Parts: sequence; C-alpha cells; structure tokens
Amino acid sequence: MALDVLAVAPLYQDPDVNRVRLIAQTTKNSTTPPKPLPPTKTKLTTIETKRIMSVLDETIHKVELVTLLSYVASSSKNSEGMLGEDIMKAVREHQDLCQILLDRVSYLQEEERQLQEEEEFEDEPWFRDRVLSIEVQKSHLPPLMQQIKGSTKNIVRLLLGNPQAASLLQVQTLGRSAEAQSFIDSLVELRGFLFEKLLTSPMEARDKTQFIQDITRRNQRNQEIIDTLENELAACVRNRDAEVEKENFVIQELKNHLHQLPKLSENSLLRTKQEAEKQQKADFRASQARVAKTQQEILLLQAQFNSLVVENWEAEQALRKKKYKVEMEIENWIQKYDLEMSEKQDEYEELDVIHKEEKLQLEELKRRHDVLVEEFSQIQAEQEINAKKRLEAEQAMVHMVRAAMLIQALWRGYLVRSMLRSKKRKRSKSRVKGKGKGKGKGKK
Repeated sequence: MALDVLAVAPLYQDPDVNRVRLIAQTTKNSTTPPKPLPPTKTKLTTIETKRIMSVLDETIHKVELVTLLSYVASSSKNSEGMLGEDIMKAVREHQDLCQILLDRVSYLQEEERQLQEEEEFEDEPWFRDRVLSIEVQKSHLPPLMQQIKGSTKNIVRLLLGNPQAASLLQVQTLGRSAEAQSFIDSLVELRGFLFEKLLTSPMEARDKTQFIQDITRRNQRNQEIIDTLENELAACVRNRDAEVEKENFVIQELKNHLHQLPKLSENSLLRTKQEAEKQQKADFRASQARVAKTQQEILLLQAQFNSLVVENWEAEQALRKKKYKVEMEIENWIQKYDLEMSEKQDEYEELDVIHKEEKLQLEELKRRHDVLVEEFSQIQAEQEINAKKRLEAEQAMVHMVRAAMLIQALWRGYLVRSMLRSKKRKRSKSRVKGKGKGKGKGKK
C-alpha cells in the first residue's frame, strides 16, 4: 500500500507553493510567447473588471500577510506589542495546530516506510492491523487540516480588522521565505497577465491568439525536429555503445590471451627447439647427399659446357663470315640508293619549278575566269531583266488587243442594236400613216 505524502511546514509552507513556483517559471520560460501587440487601453473602464482586479489584489494582500505568520510565531516577543494579544493568541493556536499536523504526518511517513521494508510479512495479522491503524490515523488528518484552514482565516480576518497591525506586519518582508516570495511574485505576475487580458479588446485578443497559435505551431514543428534529431542521436549513441562494448569484449579476450601467452610461449619454444634440432640433423644429412650429387652434376655439366663452347665457336665463325658478306651487300645497296635518290631529287626540283610556274599560270587563269564569270552574271542578269520586260510588254499587248476586240465587239453590237431600233421606228410610223389614210376614206 502507499501512503499519500502530506508535508505541511509551520504555518504557511505547503508543498503546493514549490509546485506553483515551478509551474510559473516553466510557463514563463517555455510557453509564454512574446507580446505581439500592446493593448490600446491603459485603464480599466468597466465595473466588472475593476472588481476582478480588486479581488486579486485583496488575495495577494492576504497571501502576503499569511506568509509572514511564520516570522510572527518565531519572534512572538517582538511581535506581541506590535500586533496585539488577540492576534498573537490566534497565531499561537495556529502554530500548535500546524505542529500537531506535522508530527502526525512525519509519524505516518515513518510508519509507511517501515511497512514498505516489511512487505514480505504482508499476510501476517499484525501487518494488517498496522495498515488499518495507519488508515484510521490518516482519516483524522482532513478535520485537522480544516481546523488549520479555519485558524488561518481567523488570523487574516483579525489582521484585516486591524489595518495598522497589518501594515506593520507587511513591512517585515525579510521574514518571508524564498518559496513564499516566489509564490507572491507568481501571483503578481498573474495579476499583470490578468490586467493585460482585461485591457485587451476582442479584436486584439483574437490577433494575440492567432499570434500565439502561430508561435505554438512553430514550436511544435521545432519540437518535432528536435525529437527526430534526439532519436537519431540516441540511435547513434546506442550504435556507438554497442561498438564500444564489442571492442571492450575483444580487448578483454586479447588481455586474457596475453596473460596466457607466457606459458604457451615457453611450451611452444621447447617444442620448436626440439623439432628444429631434429630438422637440422635431417637437413644436414640430406644436404651432404645433395652436395655429392651436385658435384657430380657439376662435372658432367662442365664437360657438356666445353663441348658446347667448341661447337658454338665454329658456328660463330661461320656466322661472322656470313655477316661480313651481308654488310658488304648492304653497303653497296646504300650507295646505289643514294645515287638514285640524288637523281630523283634533281628531277623533283625541276618538276617543282615547273609546278610553281604552272601554279602561277593557273592563278592568272582563275582571276581571268572570275572576271569573265562576273561579266557573264551581269549579262545574264540584264538578259533576264530584258526578258521580263519583253514578257510584260507582250502580256500588256495581249491585254490591249483583248480590250480592243472587246470594245469593237461592244461597238458593233451597239451599232446593230441602233440600226434595229431605227428600222422598228420606221415600220411603226408607216403603219400609223396607213391606218390614218384608211379612216379618212371611210368618212368620205
């Protein structure tokens, strides 16, 4: 079983104070982003915000008073004339209650530690009786804590009813512990945050929230990268440790082998020496036999060498004679080659002179050819232009002939139509005259 650890320092030192201080420091150092925009307002305007701030200020004031009760209890003689008998009496009662609570808590912690050491006797009846006794004593702690809370409220009420005593007590800041001062600083910092929050409009709060979200997302991305790098580092460290462990194992084996080397070396030296002596004797006998055999072979090879020298000398003389003849023939061929090459050289020089002259003539002919080509191109261009002009004149003549033929045809048609119209008019007039004469005869 486990006993909840409950440590209450005299009058005000509670373990939650350190926890609040650590949380405040962590929040301040790690999660509080920089302020993106300062609030436009500088004073609280609504009654609700003023009431909230007044409640927080009153809380800070009360905490400052409560955190100085330990100093008052430790220097009761100096503080009695400053605070009064009623307040000092309440402080002493509060100190007695706190001391009783601390004694009980220390006693329960000690009992719990002993039970943890005696866990092997968990099935024994006396062990269960002790556990039950501890549970009963633990059940007496909440009422005692309620009494401490009530006495604390009573002391604060008395101090608030006596402003002069409260102001005199609040001046004694040196009697406050570092943990309590850190808790008060956290409350003051919380007041600043709350004051800024109350001064911030909804639009500013939305902008600030968006800014904080952006910072948080960036922090998350950075944290993911950090986690990845830490995992890679851990993997590298594990690999390195594994390699180091393998190398240490190899080194240990080598050390063990080195410790065994002297004994093994002595035995191996003795065996090697004995084997070497045996091998030396066998090699000596074998070498003597090989030396005798080698001497016989040397004599035989010496005789073969002498006979080969004689044969090679005769062959060398024959080859020398043959070489002399070949050299003489080569020299004759070289002289003949030199004569022919001198004749060819003279012939080549004559042909080269002729070639140079012909080359000059060729260049002169090329220049004349270029001039003639240029003149021919000009003449050809003029002929093309004249041909185009003749073609255009012929086409114009054809158009003119066609136009003249068309005009003549139109004119002939016009003349024919005009003659036909004149003939029709004459016929109509003759008919009209004939009809008039017939009517005149009828009347007579």
